[in-house]
Amino acid sequence: MKKPFQLSMALVATSLVLLSSLATAEDAYPSKPIRLVVTYPPGGSNDMVARIVGQKLAVSLGQPVLVDNKPGASGNIGMDFVAKAPKDGYTLLLAHTGLASNAHLFAKLPFDPLKDIAPIIRIADQSNVLIINPKWPFKNVAELVAYAKANPGKLSVGTSGLGGPQDVAARRFMQMTGTDMLNVAYKGGAPALADLLGGQIDLMFETSPTAVPYAKSGKLRALAVTGDKRLSTLADVPTVAEAGIAGYKSVGWVGLAAPAGTPPAIIAKLNEQVQLLLNTSEMKKQITDISLDVTGSSVAGFNSFVRKEWDDYAKFVKDSNITPQ
Repeated sequence: MKKPFQLSMALVATSLVLLSSLATAEDAYPSKPIRLVVTYPPGGSNDMVARIVGQKLAVSLGQPVLVDNKPGASGNIGMDFVAKAPKDGYTLLLAHTGLASNAHLFAKLPFDPLKDIAPIIRIADQSNVLIINPKWPFKNVAELVAYAKANPGKLSVGTSGLGGPQDVAARRFMQMTGTDMLNVAYKGGAPALADLLGGQIDLMFETSPTAVPYAKSGKLRALAVTGDKRLSTLADVPTVAEAGIAGYKSVGWVGLAAPAGTPPAIIAKLNEQVQLLLNTSEMKKQITDISLDVTGSSVAGFNSFVRKEWDDYAKFVKDSNITPQ
């Protein structure tokens, strides 16, 4: 039978071995490919950002970063997958507005966004673009608002789903302009855009990467952007605030996150590496070219930002009388 002193020394030795192994694993990170989960289908703005960042991050870390699209349920399927993944830094999330909003829009989630997912870095902000079918004669926001007020319920606005950035942008617009338009929620932005092009709906607050090419081609007409500054890719299109709706702003965002419990050293390393990439002129141009604005952040800064977004969405859902699904 071991004496107490011998037993204590054995426990200390075991603890030191475990700590040494953990430190070695963190120091060696990454030693195998990393999975980057995108909660929307390929081709959208989130997917574009994931592939831009993933490609450069793979070079800086010396390991492949594999984009894995897991769409469905307004991002909940992909977020739940990451929330339940091993906490080792090899499964990451291309986080988005849904991380802060979905808990207020769905009656029950299989994960807790604040407790189960750890924000790493805010990557970019994304304005939406107020676009209309050119069958309508409106040339600016004032003309659209005047018609909508004179004809309540006649105009239809399509969104990619309840509570997403497009839906929020539309609801805020109606609240702040005192207009009443038919809100048509689709299961994704693609079918909504198809109906807008076909004339089945009248307008959308579409994501900037998708909206800009259609606006430039003349297939759709851009009246305003929802951020607090104009897009460099649509420099002649005013913000909604510039167009006369003072104080209006509705912006989506994307960032990097991991399962909660991922070692702080790995979180810090990922934040540092992505921030270095975001500081390069090459990546800034790549992200700006798809009509997003590079942000960057500290780990603490992104955590605080998500918490504020959480509180803002809670208030928005309550004020809008939205019933969780």
